[in-house]
Amino acid sequence: MSLSSPTASAAAVPYWRLSSFYLVYFTVTGAFVPYWSVYLKALGYGAVAIGALMALPMATKVFAPYLWGWLADRTGRRVGVIQLATLLAGIALAGVALGHGVWWLAVVVTAFSFFWNAALPQFEAVTLSHLRHRGEHYYSLVRLWGSIGFILSALCLGWLFDWLSITWLPAILVGLLAWLWIASLGVPAPVATGTVVGDHSLGAVVRQPAVLALLAVCFLMQASHGPYYSFFTLYLRENGYGSGITGVLWSLGVLAEVGVFLLMHRLLPRFGARRLLLFATLVTAVRWVLIAGWVRDLPLLVFGQTLHAASYGIYHAAAISLIHKHFPGRLQGRGQALYSSVSFGLGGAFGSIVSGYVWSGLGPADTYLVGAGFALLGAAIGYWGLPAPAVRAPY
Repeated sequence: MSLSSPTASAAAVPYWRLSSFYLVYFTVTGAFVPYWSVYLKALGYGAVAIGALMALPMATKVFAPYLWGWLADRTGRRVGVIQLATLLAGIALAGVALGHGVWWLAVVVTAFSFFWNAALPQFEAVTLSHLRHRGEHYYSLVRLWGSIGFILSALCLGWLFDWLSITWLPAILVGLLAWLWIASLGVPAPVATGTVVGDHSLGAVVRQPAVLALLAVCFLMQASHGPYYSFFTLYLRENGYGSGITGVLWSLGVLAEVGVFLLMHRLLPRFGARRLLLFATLVTAVRWVLIAGWVRDLPLLVFGQTLHAASYGIYHAAAISLIHKHFPGRLQGRGQALYSSVSFGLGGAFGSIVSGYVWSGLGPADTYLVGAGFALLGAAIGYWGLPAPAVRAPY
C-alpha cells in the first residue's frame, strides 16, 4: 500500500512535501560533497588543506545538531528551526564571494555548515513523527527522494563542469540553498504526541552499553568514509577519469542506495536492524579495499560503487531505526542530533583529517585501506556490543 493512498493513516502523511525537502536537500549535498574539494584544488590548495577544509562541515556536526536539537525540543518549533537554518545556510555560503583566502573560507564554511547541519536531524525527527502510524520502516520510502536528488545533482554537474569552470560552484550552491528554503516553507509540523521526557533521561539513555556501542559503530563507519567524501573525485581524476564519468560513478553509488531504500521497509522487519548494521560494516570494508587496489579497473570500480547500497543505504536506515527506538518522545530531536554529531560530525571530521595526512604521507591507496580498517573495527564493536534480540524483531 502506498504512503499516498487515501486511508486514514496514510492520508496523515504529507508524503510529497516531506519527499520534496529530501530531494532538494540532497541535491545540495550532491553538488557540495563531490565537487567542493575540486573547487578548493582549483584555488590552489593542497591535500592537507583540502582535508582540513572538508573536515569543517563535519566538525560542526559535533555540536551544531545538538544545539539546534535542544532548541527545537525546548520550543516545540521544529519546523521553524528547519526553515531558519536553511535560510541562514544560504546567506552564510554567499560569503564565498568576498574572498578565497584559507582563513576566510574556513569562516564561511564553518558558518554555512553550522546552519546546514541543523536542518537534517530535525527534519528526520519530523519525518519519523509523521510516519508514527505507519512505522519507521517506511522512512526509506520517503528518504529515497534525497538519493534521487543527489544522483541528479552529481550527474548533471559532472557533465556541466566539463565545459563550465568549477569556480561557478559556489553560485550554484547558493541558488540551490534558496530553493531548499522555499521547499522548507511547505513542510507541515507533525501533531505533538507522547510524554515529555526530561533532560536527565537523555544521559540515562546515552549511558546504556548498547547505545554507546551503537554510537561507536556509527563514528567508525563515517570515519571510514573520510577518504571517499574528501578525495574520491580527486582520486578518480588522478587515475585518468574525466568529470563526466566521475559524476556517473558518484550517481551510480547513490542509485544503488535508492534501490535499497525501496526495500528497507521489508528488510528491517525480516532481518532486524542489528544484523543489517553489521552486514553494512563488513561490506563497507570490502568496498574500500576494492577502490584502493583496483581503481583503474572500471568494472570492479563500478561494482565497488554499487556497494554504496550497503555502506550508506542499509547502514543509515538501520542506524536511524535503532536511534528512533532508543530516544523516545521529546528526546527524538536530540537523539537524531546526537547520531548526526557522533557519526557524520565527529566521525566524518576525524576521517577527513586523517585522510589528508595519510594521503600526503603514504598515498591514496593506503588512505582507503585505513578506511577499511575503521569499518572492520566498527563491525567488531557492533558484534560484541549490540545485543542480539531474543526473537525476530526490528531491533
